[in-house]
Amino acid sequence: MRNGKTTYPHYRTLALGLCLALGMLPLGASFAASNDNNVEWAGLFHDQGPLYDSNPEPSATQAVTLTLRTYKGDITSANIKYYDSADSQFHWVAMHWTSNDATGSFDLWQGTIPASASEKYYRFQVNDGSKTVWYDAEGPSDTEQPFGDFFIVPGFSTPDWMKNGVMYQVFPDRFFDGDPRNDVANGQYTYHGCATEQHAWGSSVFPRVGGCNTAVFFGGDLQGIIDKLGYIKHTLGADILYLNPIFQSPTDHKYDTADYYRVDPTFGSNATLVRLIHTIHDHRNGRRGYLVLDGVFNHTGDSNPWFGETHPRDLPSGQSGLALATPAWRRPGHAGTWRHWPSWRQPPGAYQSQSSPWYDYYTFQQWPGTYSNFLGVASMPKLDYGASGSAVREQIYGSSTSVMQTYLKSPYGIDGWRLDAAQYLDAGGGNGSDATNHQIMQEMRTAVKSVNANADIVGEFWGDASSWLDDGKEWDGAMNYNGFTQPVSEWICGVDEGGNSAAIPTSQFDSWLRGTRADLPGDVQQVMTNFLGSHDTSRFATRCGGDIWKTYLALIFQMTYVGTPTIYYGDEYGMQGGADPDNRRTFDWSQATTTNAAVALTQKLIGIRNAYPALRTGSFMTLLTDDTNHLYAFGRFDASNRIAVALNNDSVTHTVTVPVSQLSVTNGSTLTDLLSGNQYTVSNGNVVVSVQGHYGAILAQ
Repeated sequence: MRNGKTTYPHYRTLALGLCLALGMLPLGASFAASNDNNVEWAGLFHDQGPLYDSNPEPSATQAVTLTLRTYKGDITSANIKYYDSADSQFHWVAMHWTSNDATGSFDLWQGTIPASASEKYYRFQVNDGSKTVWYDAEGPSDTEQPFGDFFIVPGFSTPDWMKNGVMYQVFPDRFFDGDPRNDVANGQYTYHGCATEQHAWGSSVFPRVGGCNTAVFFGGDLQGIIDKLGYIKHTLGADILYLNPIFQSPTDHKYDTADYYRVDPTFGSNATLVRLIHTIHDHRNGRRGYLVLDGVFNHTGDSNPWFGETHPRDLPSGQSGLALATPAWRRPGHAGTWRHWPSWRQPPGAYQSQSSPWYDYYTFQQWPGTYSNFLGVASMPKLDYGASGSAVREQIYGSSTSVMQTYLKSPYGIDGWRLDAAQYLDAGGGNGSDATNHQIMQEMRTAVKSVNANADIVGEFWGDASSWLDDGKEWDGAMNYNGFTQPVSEWICGVDEGGNSAAIPTSQFDSWLRGTRADLPGDVQQVMTNFLGSHDTSRFATRCGGDIWKTYLALIFQMTYVGTPTIYYGDEYGMQGGADPDNRRTFDWSQATTTNAAVALTQKLIGIRNAYPALRTGSFMTLLTDDTNHLYAFGRFDASNRIAVALNNDSVTHTVTVPVSQLSVTNGSTLTDLLSGNQYTVSNGNVVVSVQGHYGAILAQ
């Protein structure tokens, strides 16, 4: 039962994390169990993959049949214990034996939770005579745990295109300059004392004037992304594009929006955005693609006319535009309508007048100079979401002409929103992560799904995001810093995402992954965005000391793990870069070819992932953790394929014995390494494979 969410640490005890390591047998050995008042942990398995859960995304009228695996003849009975949120009671379902697996080593037990509309949480009670073991999403335990249950959330589903896709993230100014006519010139305007700097492609991202990081421009734009879609969709094979902010703003990062309804002129126009979207969606340009935009809705920029601290004369009305260049400003009118203000009649902003129509959009402690902002950054005044139905809620998501709904509809038709600083949205200048924030997110979900039920909502959160994800009422998924980026960095690079020393052994890596998966429903796990780095972290290759083989290893894991692989532009070839702004270097197009080994590997891995649904929506099972030799193996499987992934996080080659019988792969079967093409025969339940240092094998039946 989840009566209050426990925030799990970044590690788990081996007692909960490692079934095989705590079992009583050598890897891969056949096992003849008996009713001896002892439940063999190594034989237990369940997850919400298609072989073990009949309806991973049930409707309110669909019952859910669950399958539990045990060693053959090992137990005398098993029960499902579930908590039903409808009556706040625990219920029991007796399970019955149904069959053996293909190897004859395992029994399969089933029980059915009846259909209803309420959310439920379940665990298994497994008995062998007088001995009872409990099994939940954390694994087996001798005692019943107060956390770690599996989820059933009727009526909730996450977008299939996110489950099955590969995402590519682009920081627009640094990707490709497709239209030099809209490039920002040196000294074109000054914002907060910093004059714009035009830098040559490939040159330093650091400003010539100290403290002016956000005034450095290289000329990347939407036309450049259109020009290079062939690289993203064909050379690499990614089909989802996520763009950092593109709306009008005076800075290079554009997380300080001046006008949500206008594409920044340095990136093109709204018509350019429409053309980009249509090109991404066009089946003639490869399989249909998808576009996710970055929604910065916790705060605006101080140059936004709603706020109006930056006076129009401080900025030109030409290319960078801002206040004077915007032909029409919008504010809520009566009965859900909107009024359009000619620029010469634009009302004063909240900073300029307490009579401003947008005064209530912000929270002033002492007008005009003291107001709530984002993390102490005065140029990013915080929006005040007020109560349900407030002007800000209508402006951002509630009205049919709100920001979020506008871009979900024609002529745009984007496919999803990434919510920047999502936990902070609040009323009255609050810091979020409270009841008001969750209410806002619930309303936002309703508004987004009313326009496009298949749209994706991904929240930015660096810790355990389950408070927004475990009931199906808010986000679809989140940026997976906690469950992917940080553990991968610590295991492979020996540092955290900020570059601080933080090495972990393989067993802790596996336990961390298991614990963070257990926080979430299965379909949410499948759409968490798994990235090696982002615009807010140092580059993965830099964290790993420039060792490209560590990038190879990370890419293999990224493309075979649970969740949506997300490539931050350039990570596919090992782009270097330290902390912001160094992590936002320009893309080196000389590397964008399969003659680059890392790019070729990325292409191959995406092709493998696209070819095998088991790697996208199949079960996940740990097969091996070896702290001494730095080895890790796991299985991904469904009814069609059994795949074992073996990873070597050491600098030297190791021979890895993988117990594929745990995946119900029979002796004499042939497994093919999808990376090398080598074939292996299963003997005594195992395959034995030689894996190079900082590399892997993907063994498919």
